[in-house]
Amino acid sequence: MAPPAYSDLGKQARDIFSKNYLFGVVKLESKTKSRSGIEFTAGGTSLNDTGKIDGFLDVKYKITEHGITLKEKWTTDNNLSTEITAEDCITKGLKLSANVNFAPQTGKKNAVASAGFKGECVNSTADVDYNGGSPLVNATTVLAHQGWLAGCQLGFDTSKKNLTKVNFAVGYSNDDVVLHSNVNDGKVFGASVYHKVRPDLAAGFSINWNQGNQAAQFGVGGVYTVDRDTSLRAKINNQGSLGLGLTHRLRDGVEVTLSSNVDVKNFNQGGHKLGCGLNLEG
Repeated sequence: MAPPAYSDLGKQARDIFSKNYLFGVVKLESKTKSRSGIEFTAGGTSLNDTGKIDGFLDVKYKITEHGITLKEKWTTDNNLSTEITAEDCITKGLKLSANVNFAPQTGKKNAVASAGFKGECVNSTADVDYNGGSPLVNATTVLAHQGWLAGCQLGFDTSKKNLTKVNFAVGYSNDDVVLHSNVNDGKVFGASVYHKVRPDLAAGFSINWNQGNQAAQFGVGGVYTVDRDTSLRAKINNQGSLGLGLTHRLRDGVEVTLSSNVDVKNFNQGGHKLGCGLNLEG
């Protein structure tokens, strides 16, 4: 089995702290699929504090026999993006993609061409980001051996001819435990632990330290699956922020999420946030 991409290292622990938490947000998302295989996803969010509403429409079509995926996305901020991805078309494990973004109001354009390869013990990616100025080159590699993972991420500015990012990560993964640690640019250090305590209970721990402010941030969280339709989640960090969440499937294709963020250090002063979301899938 191929190792995860660099961006997915430690994802299990990150999901404990981020997935299905909607603080100060009302979210609606709907997914459907036509008989011809075209997938439509439409959704929007409303911020409780400002009342700002954002929406999007996502259209995806897969040409399965050729391993090609076409994706188009429109947002209410007048951003248009088109992505073409080809997998296993030249050799098994190779993925090629091109993404073009265009903002009609400002005329701003952005294009990214990327390539990736997944093998039994390696997962490597490279992309060139052209944003109207000098191209930025990014590359990642993750190696795996007997559950151990080691990865590197580099960014290079072709005009200034210098590295923009130098990140390293190591970890260990098995069926029950995922360990992850990383160093970003020699200044930001992080570590996380994900543990599948039982089939219905997962726990996570995360800590980050920034050399600039000398302050560590850490938190613990967990997800408990009550039954096939309901799950509960909770997290708390050293800043006194307590997050609670409930996800319940009302029926097939209809799922509701309720969440809240409580400032336990200033409980009587308010400032707590509520959020909810509704996912429809047909």
